[in-house]
Amino acid sequence: MTLHDNEIDCVEELRNQVVERFGADPSQVRVVRSPYRVCPLGAHVDHQLGQVTAMALDQGVVLAYAPTNAARVRLASADFPGEVAFDLADVPARSQGDWGNFARGAALALQSRYVLHRGLVGVTRGRLAEGGLSSSAAVGVAYLLALEHVNSLDVSCEDNIDLDQAIENGYLGLRNGILDQAAILLSRQDQLLHLDCATRQHRRVAPGPGLAPYRILIAFSGLRQALVSTDYNRRVDECQAAARVLLDAVGRPASDPRLGRLTAAEYAAHGRLLVGPPARRAAHFFGEVARVEQGVQAWQAGDLATFGRLVTASGESSVSNYECGCAPLIDLFRLLVATPGVYGARFSGAGFRGCCVALVEADAAAAGAARVESHYARLHPDLAAAAPVLVCASGDGACVL
Repeated sequence: MTLHDNEIDCVEELRNQVVERFGADPSQVRVVRSPYRVCPLGAHVDHQLGQVTAMALDQGVVLAYAPTNAARVRLASADFPGEVAFDLADVPARSQGDWGNFARGAALALQSRYVLHRGLVGVTRGRLAEGGLSSSAAVGVAYLLALEHVNSLDVSCEDNIDLDQAIENGYLGLRNGILDQAAILLSRQDQLLHLDCATRQHRRVAPGPGLAPYRILIAFSGLRQALVSTDYNRRVDECQAAARVLLDAVGRPASDPRLGRLTAAEYAAHGRLLVGPPARRAAHFFGEVARVEQGVQAWQAGDLATFGRLVTASGESSVSNYECGCAPLIDLFRLLVATPGVYGARFSGAGFRGCCVALVEADAAAAGAARVESHYARLHPDLAAAAPVLVCASGDGACVL
């Protein structure tokens, strides 16, 4: 992984802070970079065992750390006040709104499978509180990799996907799938990650030779409500309610019903049995699965125009069928779609807060970002100060530098 110019200074600063704040040996200080991710296609289907696409970004969480001889963790943050400290033998319970939850969750997840003899000291930097880029999964991965490194553990990407999901499902109480973790750990620059959440098989799809230069716009809404207090988990329940009806109809009742256990033909034959929210959630799921398949083909063909139209269709379905989003986020989505040079846009992440993502012509990215910021500020002046638009590129997955 190559550090970008803006990251080199950050890494050096964090290294120095670990030495100055905790008295660490400079030769022992290492750095983890764990990227944020976007999901161009495959919204809200990972927890239902669907297929998704993803890319890591060239921005992410950075953690500088050094091993200690004691089984104790001490952490500081460049973005949040206070210090986090705990013994590995006595990891505290989750504390609402505490940035130390991710480190504690990582320690507990690892100790469910491994023995941790050594702790660490460290300093983090990253947008942990931002929504839509899977920043919580990114920082969880960073702590996992650091704790594994100081304890000389050789853990596969596949196992780390499970461990990071355990942090969010078990410790934080968010019932998400494996999309975020897989994207953060498995992505490679300029390739589209295609992941089957049922089989966990993945492939990296190289762009077609005619793919035009592009950038990724990340447009923040300024809304920062935490996922576990949104309707995210309720939507999961509604998807499973739809799956239960359909699986019963085809004669395969399941104790853990998921829409991904049904074929498109079975949905076409029995979808009329669904009513209300479960009907709309199923319509989104099966439409999104089809869009993922078409999108992978478009990417392989180097057809960004078609790929972008599918991304926008995903965004529309997220509003009408999955019923996520709120007025500011929907306004942001509409602004992006109407911006010159944008191929397609949709909510990023769960879509209840946070940001939108758009693919845009490389030469139009800077002007597009300025236009969206300006128009959004007029629509929502109360949110504008916390609503920047970032120009990003795709990046590599997480690693210890």
